[in-house]
Amino acid sequence: MKLVIASDIHGSAYYCKELLHAYKNSGADRLLLLGDILYHGPRNDLPKEYAPKEVISMLNHYKDQIYCVRGNCDTEVDQMVLEFPILSDYALLDIDGQTIYATHGHKFNKDHLPPVKKGDILLHGHTHLLTAETYDDITILNPGSVSIPKGGNPPTYAVLEHSKFSIIDFDGNIVKEMNLGE
Repeated sequence: MKLVIASDIHGSAYYCKELLHAYKNSGADRLLLLGDILYHGPRNDLPKEYAPKEVISMLNHYKDQIYCVRGNCDTEVDQMVLEFPILSDYALLDIDGQTIYATHGHKFNKDHLPPVKKGDILLHGHTHLLTAETYDDITILNPGSVSIPKGGNPPTYAVLEHSKFSIIDFDGNIVKEMNLGE
């Protein structure tokens, strides 16, 4: 299975368009969103072309292709307008024989691990900092932020295919890459 993975759209119509363009061109089977879809929260500035209603319309068009977990800025009201499930705190995925615990990252992260065992993968967003590293035999992956990157990083998303996790900017450059399970 090939996944495009993104986090922290935060209502940016501009970056949602960019993400969906990358998704369509990738040939991926699914789009996995790691939360914070429509709103920017009180700690972030407004992202480029902030237009949550446009984001709703764009994402609903792909409702049968999206897996999603809830971010700290996502609410029950958001679920009323989005036509795919967004309120699960996590998703467990078994891809190419690897267990992936996908969550937003505000509850579970490198410093507060969910119930994972050695060799498992924790995939999260929330920090807006891209990551592909192993700590204590647990792989920690973060695609960065689609619309409000931090740490001097560009806006990014990730592709997971054949145990390769690639973090990519919207110019198509691979910013960081990791072979999983090695």
